[in-house]
Amino acid sequence: MIYVFKTSVETENDIRKLALYLDELLPDARWNFDLDDCDNILRIDSRDDIAEPVITLLLVSGFDCEELE
Repeated sequence: MIYVFKTSVETENDIRKLALYLDELLPDARWNFDLDDCDNILRIDSRDDIAEPVITLLLVSGFDCEELE
């Protein structure tokens, strides 16, 4: 399943800070950020239900994050 999140992640440096945590949280998933999109989209391809843990991770890391339908 593809999950799509609107985030406040703005830079490649922000992504590098989150990468280790995302890789640890989502070992069997593929994820990427689209910083060219106005909503700084995070897309995650995962078989697991990962919405709440991802939102929590970003919020604890100081970023806004909400799942888009």
